[in-house]
Amino acid sequence: MSERRHTVTVNVGGVPIGSAHPVVVQSMTNTDTADAEATAIQIAQLVRAGSELVRITVNTREAAAAVPEIVARLAEVGISVPIVGDFHYNGHILLREFPETARLLAKYRINPGNVGAGQHHDANFATMIEVAKEFGKPVRIGVNWGSLDQQVLARLMDANTAQGSPKSGTDVMIDAMVVSALESARYAEELGLAHDKIIISVKVSSAPELWQVYRQLAPLCDYPLHLGLTEAGMGMKGMVASSVALAPLLVDGIGDTIRVSLTPEPGASRKLEVEVAQQVLQSLGLRQFLPQVTSCPGCGRTTSTFFQTLAQKIQDYIRDTMPDWKAKYPGVEEMQVAVMGCIVNGPGESKHANIGISLPGTGEDPRAPVYQDGKLLTTLKGPRIAEDFQDLLEQYVEARYGQGQPVGS
Repeated sequence: MSERRHTVTVNVGGVPIGSAHPVVVQSMTNTDTADAEATAIQIAQLVRAGSELVRITVNTREAAAAVPEIVARLAEVGISVPIVGDFHYNGHILLREFPETARLLAKYRINPGNVGAGQHHDANFATMIEVAKEFGKPVRIGVNWGSLDQQVLARLMDANTAQGSPKSGTDVMIDAMVVSALESARYAEELGLAHDKIIISVKVSSAPELWQVYRQLAPLCDYPLHLGLTEAGMGMKGMVASSVALAPLLVDGIGDTIRVSLTPEPGASRKLEVEVAQQVLQSLGLRQFLPQVTSCPGCGRTTSTFFQTLAQKIQDYIRDTMPDWKAKYPGVEEMQVAVMGCIVNGPGESKHANIGISLPGTGEDPRAPVYQDGKLLTTLKGPRIAEDFQDLLEQYVEARYGQGQPVGS
């Protein structure tokens, strides 16, 4: 793991982003922002899942007008997460027409590729920066290869054509993204926005190109960088693609806040993108969000599905209970749990965990030894093994972390 790339710290609604702080997980709603109730409910769900920033689309006057109600609804249930406004095409209008919305949003996302064309580009961009200065808000200069500033791209394409050994079209596009981001950030500073009020992202939908563009950008500035594979896709494809894209950059020390952009199943919860982002950081050892459950993949020794059911049940239970555990039991996110399916690796893995169970495999005695901090605690039998192990897990958490006892003590 490389040392984190040095950046300034940008404060986003009380959440510090930069190399001196842990990598921040964020997400985005997919509700109609004008529906304040639905949007507030989804934000609350994302926050409960662990999102530390939540971005919302602010694309119409109705959406902009709804922001104060959204914030009020969240306050009623005790949620004060920083909300980021995502602006495209008309942000310069909406931020001026709805000053209370501009005041309540914690950060503005500005895409330099669609703030306006020609003579309107700089004026519209400047208006948004002036509002950010007025309300003391940071901005994210969010470049996306699907909406790249065509003036910058054309300029670099012309220069490339004039060279004796021209670059590929992809390489020129990568160059254009970096130039667009840095020129926009420089212009924002020329307009008076403080250096520590700027975050940059340069998103593409291909992992190799994502590595290329961020590795090219990273040494050229000390702004915090927002990482994410845009349009990652649905289900397994999106999760694997995002993990493959983000991990090498994070290992290189690049990246200060991340979002996993998954397409959810119709009607499904949005929180999966938060869970995947957390797991990427946790798998790399960069942050701990919740106890990890080690479980074996199963084989011919484990023809019963009981251990699979118990592993899933325990994992779901931990995730659902974690918001309450986090408030009551400092350090519980470091806990390791093992749910194993036979005697080959079961006892050893269980001993390595804080608490673990080795379930009987095919042909083994119907006994399930439970190990706690490396020692045999008890052996469970009978039809209530799952319920009894969950009870033991609860007792362990309360005894180990209930008084804020440090992990490893």
